[in-house]
Amino acid sequence: MDHELIATATFGLEAVVRREIEALGYEIIKTEDGKVTFRGDERAIVRSNLWLRCADRVLLKVAEFEARTFEELFQGVKGAAWERIIPVDGEFTVTCTTVKSQLHNPPAIQSITKKAVVTRMKMAYGFDRFKETGAAHTIKATFLKDRVTLTVDTSGVGLHKRGYRVANVEAPIKETLAAALVRLSFWKPGRILMDPCCGSGTIPIEAALMARNIAPGCNRKFDAEKWHFIDRKIWQEERLIARDGNEFTEADPVLIFASDIDPKAVAAARKNAESAGVEDIIAFARSDIRNIKVPSGDEAVIAAGSSEVPDQKVPGSNAGRGGEDPRTPAYRSDADRARPVIVTNLPYGERIGSAEEIQGIYRALKRFSKENPGASIFAISSDKEMEKAMGRKADRRRKLYNGNIETTYYQFHGIR
Repeated sequence: MDHELIATATFGLEAVVRREIEALGYEIIKTEDGKVTFRGDERAIVRSNLWLRCADRVLLKVAEFEARTFEELFQGVKGAAWERIIPVDGEFTVTCTTVKSQLHNPPAIQSITKKAVVTRMKMAYGFDRFKETGAAHTIKATFLKDRVTLTVDTSGVGLHKRGYRVANVEAPIKETLAAALVRLSFWKPGRILMDPCCGSGTIPIEAALMARNIAPGCNRKFDAEKWHFIDRKIWQEERLIARDGNEFTEADPVLIFASDIDPKAVAAARKNAESAGVEDIIAFARSDIRNIKVPSGDEAVIAAGSSEVPDQKVPGSNAGRGGEDPRTPAYRSDADRARPVIVTNLPYGERIGSAEEIQGIYRALKRFSKENPGASIFAISSDKEMEKAMGRKADRRRKLYNGNIETTYYQFHGIR
């Protein structure tokens, strides 16, 4: 059976999420601020939860109508076929948001919506009371200028909760946003990717998951797994496909380098990479971004998965020429080494130590860009003065929100 599904997204990432949905083969109905609506069957619910890297949640759209009074709200909710989604023992809660609508009292909206759902279920099942001991169903009523959209959350916990984060640091970036930053950099295996402010390792880990084609949701649970109208065999089949779909070849070595000035952050990043199963293709080191350099050949062998070289080397050191091990080629060509990609979440907000420290980081990135004209730098920051400090306009800028902090994703492209 076909459904209308909504993938919610951080403002500014709708186009990224749209491309991911299209790559899964589903028809896009419309793209709006913070959400992409698409069409798909029960398998689409499963597949999109398992594979969407940049979306926040996947919602099942139930109904949409105008409601300017509580009576109109009650009748509209009651008119939806809730019995198709919620079984007789199903647990269901109601949440709501309102923007520029005549109905704007959340407790009243939630109460009336719940009452209307119960009324419909009484009519459908012939019971007066429901125990609500079964699978969870979170109903959301979204009001925008008196238009109500009713959805049920298929994801449960937000999709950024991959399950691999076992160690944390202050102000970690969400996994979904980190994945989007990598997507927007258009980095691919074979080119160097560097994160010199790696924190808990989210950006390099998300890049490594992409490189190995590991589904971001394959190691977590979803609310819809227990829903009665989605055959459990579909979940089993799609999880097997997700786990069997990993692709990694020595022909395209994964060259990912993660460093941070804080040794606790580096230790946390290592633990998280181990938890995600990608620690063997990321080279971690404690290093100051102000000393940033393109990694040497030996360090590339480390990142390509060789155990021949100790992992204590710092990305950017000049130790070794590397690349001699035929099993794990460091670089496919000198051109790849000349075109590294930096994707990083720069210190900002409460994470800034001082204005002088952040200016030192900008000077280091500016120097790195001049020394490596083929390098591309993709940095997210709340600082409006980054372009001035870098001495050049960004090739592209994208307004994004990191939590509730307004930021800009600065994209400085290298010379081809």
